[in-house]
Amino acid sequence: MSRRRRRRKKHRLIKFFIFISFMLASFMGVILLASYLLGPPELARDQNTIYYSEDQEVIGEEHGLEQRYWVSLDNIDQTLIDATIWTEDQHFYDHFGFDFKRLLGAIWTDIKTMSLKEGASTITQQYARNLYLTHEKTWKRKLYEAFYTIRLEMFYDKDKLLEGYLNTIYYGHGAYGIEAASRYYFDKSADELTLEEAALLAGIPKGPSIYSPFHNYDRAKERQEQILANLHEHDVIDKATYSKAVDAPLPLSEDRSLLTQTIAPYFQDVVVEELQDILDVDIEDIRSGGYQVYTTLNTEQQTSLQQATKEVIGDNDIQIGSMAMNPNSGAVTALVGGTNYQESNFNRVVQAKRMPGSSFKPFLYYTALENGMTPATTLMSKPTTFALRDGKSYQPSNYNGYYADRPITMAQALALSDNIYAVKTNLFVTPEKVVETATDKFGIDSELDPVASLALGTEVVTVKEMVNAYSRIANGGKATDAFTIHKVTDTHGNVLYDREEEEEEQDQWSWFSEDDSEEFVLQPQTTYILTDLMKGIFREELNGYMPVTGASVSNQISRDYAAKSGTTDGDQWMIGFSPSLTAGVWVGYDDNREITNVEEKGYAKEIWVRFMEKAHESLPEENYKRPEDLIKVAIDLETGKRAAEGCNHTYDMFFVEGTEPTTSCKDALEENELGHPEEIEQITPDDDLIDRWWQWLITGNIFVM
Repeated sequence: MSRRRRRRKKHRLIKFFIFISFMLASFMGVILLASYLLGPPELARDQNTIYYSEDQEVIGEEHGLEQRYWVSLDNIDQTLIDATIWTEDQHFYDHFGFDFKRLLGAIWTDIKTMSLKEGASTITQQYARNLYLTHEKTWKRKLYEAFYTIRLEMFYDKDKLLEGYLNTIYYGHGAYGIEAASRYYFDKSADELTLEEAALLAGIPKGPSIYSPFHNYDRAKERQEQILANLHEHDVIDKATYSKAVDAPLPLSEDRSLLTQTIAPYFQDVVVEELQDILDVDIEDIRSGGYQVYTTLNTEQQTSLQQATKEVIGDNDIQIGSMAMNPNSGAVTALVGGTNYQESNFNRVVQAKRMPGSSFKPFLYYTALENGMTPATTLMSKPTTFALRDGKSYQPSNYNGYYADRPITMAQALALSDNIYAVKTNLFVTPEKVVETATDKFGIDSELDPVASLALGTEVVTVKEMVNAYSRIANGGKATDAFTIHKVTDTHGNVLYDREEEEEEQDQWSWFSEDDSEEFVLQPQTTYILTDLMKGIFREELNGYMPVTGASVSNQISRDYAAKSGTTDGDQWMIGFSPSLTAGVWVGYDDNREITNVEEKGYAKEIWVRFMEKAHESLPEENYKRPEDLIKVAIDLETGKRAAEGCNHTYDMFFVEGTEPTTSCKDALEENELGHPEEIEQITPDDDLIDRWWQWLITGNIFVM
């Protein structure tokens, strides 16, 4: 009985396998018949990735075949052909488009990991993908890839397919095809390559951003040697040839301008990085994926920023990182990451971290305004030693050793960039609270240590972080973040990403909230007061023991800008905004050397003001909307009290109603540097802090924390 059951079971299994085999054979028959009936696929189909500005002007393009220096197989050095085949697809001339042993292994790995990361693509499969498909990792794309692979193998011979592959594969830095790559990396044609050069190029397509010798020479060299070893192992080259090639120098090209983008190349690099996150694909896939990328670039502003940089810096070897953005939307409108992209594609807007100097102070003073201080709060400006809790002392100094030697207001301290006032304020509100404000409210991502010198911008940040943070002040306190891409489509116009639609979807969820204040990360009243304080660097009525820090360019401005400069030994900053535009400029040397040239110390301000003035020629005149509960009061700068007849140095300041000074300059205590006790109590409700505050005021030049 059991024997019969076993026979029946065996017969059922045989029938099942026959059925499965029949179905697979039928399926393959249908595929082959369809491939035959459709005829040969078009080989000259372009898959260019094109970048557009905000007005849909083409600013960059991954060129089509006629612009990729198409060369015949006869004009490609045989060593390169051998290196490519033995690296990418050893059985290329033996299979019908698929290496089934590798393919089955890759499929099994994908199934086990539930992913599509494992690849076993042959040269024909890669060529099919480059010609007709995107590089997204989906089963649907893989099935289409298989279909096109069959059609290519059915109608074209192997040499034709290899020629097409070598002329379309991406080699990094915008170079498509072996001829373009040969010119870019070695400044020679593809038929002139040496074995060592061919082996280096053969290793790049696996990961152009990883194996480019201009990105990482050691890694590129290591892969080149692996390829040479593989050629030797398979007797393509003998041992002597292998040893000679491994030891041979690689004369990389110094002039790579032939393939460099000419419009905003640093900006386009940022776009590629952002696109990688949006589509979740590799950078090398993006560059050859045939996407239509609609960016935020304003070509007029970009031209103005580049022109200002060229006019001011000229041929100087000092570097620049500068960026402009719409503070209301977050759209990056212009970006310059260095003085010469051909010489260095290191992007100093997003990759370099530098000390912002006093351009960090707006974050400090916002914190102070939120914790009881006002624009009229007076603190002593004179040489001060700060005794810190860890037993160390800190003795900052003002620019060129200038001090007021009397109390000054916050309005004047910000306009003159008084460092003593800033450090006292930092220790009063606590560095921890300033760090919290800078990160949580202003969106600074870089790590900040809560130290006394934080007030003077001694922690490192990027230009992008700073411009983005200032934009939150410019737009009244909303959490807008910088971006470079509006929309992405494929070559058929299918929308892959639309920022506006995503924001609308988010708004559909947010309208359920009755609290409109949720969109603000900064308090509108405090933000308005801070904006008015930042206008002070151009207002010479705030001149005191030295001119306001924007005095050197104030005669060039025609708009009501708010800004702050920053200076360290090796960094010069200028960041500011109008209601329509935020812009930041950093100038310095890559090796952090000290800036000693007097003219160079003014570069950041000069570039900033030239750009802002030119950019605003096409922008409407806008005013900042004053929030409710704010009042304007004339303040005597000598005492920080309400102005009255006989007070000669007055300035209008804004206050949240109820926080303005209640006494006039005439009522101030005679020769009183300490301020009115009532004000101190308003500033610091914490008894322990009040004791320390009074101790500081009494000692005059020693502040213990």
